[in-house]
Amino acid sequence: MSAVDRRNFLRAAGGLGALALLTACGESGPATTPTPTATPTPTTAPPSTTTAAPMDWDGLKSRLKGSLARPGQPGYDAARPFNTALAKTSPEAVAQVRGVEDVQTCIDMARRSHTPIAARSGGHSYAGYSCPDKALVVDLRSLGSVEVRDDGVAEIGAGARLSDVYAALAAKGRCLPAGTCPTVGIAGLALGGGLGVLTRKFGLTADHLLSARIVTADGVNRMASADGDSDLHWALRGGGGGNFGIVTSFEFSTEAAPSQLTVFHLEFAPGSAAEVLGAWQDWISEAPQELWANCVIEGGSPPKPRVSGCFVGTAGRVSTLLNQLAKNSGARITNRNTQTMNYISAMRHFAGSSGKTGFVASSRVVEKRMDEPGKLVSLVNDLPDMDLLFDPLGGAVSTVDATASAFPHRGALATVQVYADTEAGQARAVASHVDTAQRAIADLTGRGAYVNYIDPAQRDWPQAYYGNNLHRLRQISSTYDPDGVFAFAQGIRTR
Repeated sequence: MSAVDRRNFLRAAGGLGALALLTACGESGPATTPTPTATPTPTTAPPSTTTAAPMDWDGLKSRLKGSLARPGQPGYDAARPFNTALAKTSPEAVAQVRGVEDVQTCIDMARRSHTPIAARSGGHSYAGYSCPDKALVVDLRSLGSVEVRDDGVAEIGAGARLSDVYAALAAKGRCLPAGTCPTVGIAGLALGGGLGVLTRKFGLTADHLLSARIVTADGVNRMASADGDSDLHWALRGGGGGNFGIVTSFEFSTEAAPSQLTVFHLEFAPGSAAEVLGAWQDWISEAPQELWANCVIEGGSPPKPRVSGCFVGTAGRVSTLLNQLAKNSGARITNRNTQTMNYISAMRHFAGSSGKTGFVASSRVVEKRMDEPGKLVSLVNDLPDMDLLFDPLGGAVSTVDATASAFPHRGALATVQVYADTEAGQARAVASHVDTAQRAIADLTGRGAYVNYIDPAQRDWPQAYYGNNLHRLRQISSTYDPDGVFAFAQGIRTR
């Protein structure tokens, strides 16, 4: 996908799930604070101070049912991150695992040799934590099965892509609220919370997580659920990928697929971004939970506003709601499009294409009403390659207590991404603009941030991602990974 195509997709779909954090992306090493003007290269270090035995790569290869690729061998480069702006790293090896036993073998040998270990599912980690230097990358893509039982429970492998998940669910008349980009792995999305166009109606992806099969640092294959390893189950619902072990499969409750979804897209006149953003925040906070609509402020001179989304119901009801938004904003609509679709067609509508692309991005959580939306709009003035993407929360998300799962942002209005197209050669300057914007947004809307939009330059990330749930998450991580086998630069126990 070209940079232009990528931006059009994000503007239409709000970027939800398009770049989610990986399943259990582990990167060992001490906490670092990368300079905001650089695209950081993950660093690694041994996970504990115990005596390490050298890694026996030939021995690991002989024990695996799957394959092991070293540098220069087939399969090695396939584990590269989705984000082409990241500095290229050099893992020691990529294990293309075929089942739980292979995952256990990888963890066992990595622990004994103090080799950093990282899991890769969809490869969409913002920071590239699924492919760190000098690490063993556990490639989960072969664990991609999707089965929907007669009781509506979906059994999904950690390597499954959203396109395959949606297709299998739709064939059984079921749905799961999740993201939009078709190549995102279900695991990273769910472990960080999971936002999408059905979030306000049905909640987070993590809210539907009944159980997860996870191999922890001791090599034990656990079933984390409300009935067993319940603390771990709590942590896996919003605690982010990479902190507790390698998830190999999930069980999710699902919903009956809506028979009718109305998707819509509004473009407003350039120069009206502050008015549209201000009207949008009040409109979406009062809207029925069947409505999801993002607001995108495209950078430029002047910035341009767009509102896109979907409604679980008929086009007639949507028309009334959109007319109200237009009236409240006082802005002129330059383009308006509304279509009624079934569930699977709507998911494909928001999917866009899925080629690799380069970007720098960060996020904040809109914890309170924006009293001066014009100040946020000004952050992308004269910056045509940078956008602000406001994705609403509320609805079903807000009906769950902030301590009932690890996801802490239950009472917030929205998340906001700061997203800028770039490639490796220009990433340093672009990252500076993104970092300046996210710090300014924090002063205006609150200091929360969304872990699936992980940003290695974000200084206050532990509290921003996890809020008041941070202390409990660190205790759980210490219990299941006392030696820091899965430690990485922005891991829960890093600082």
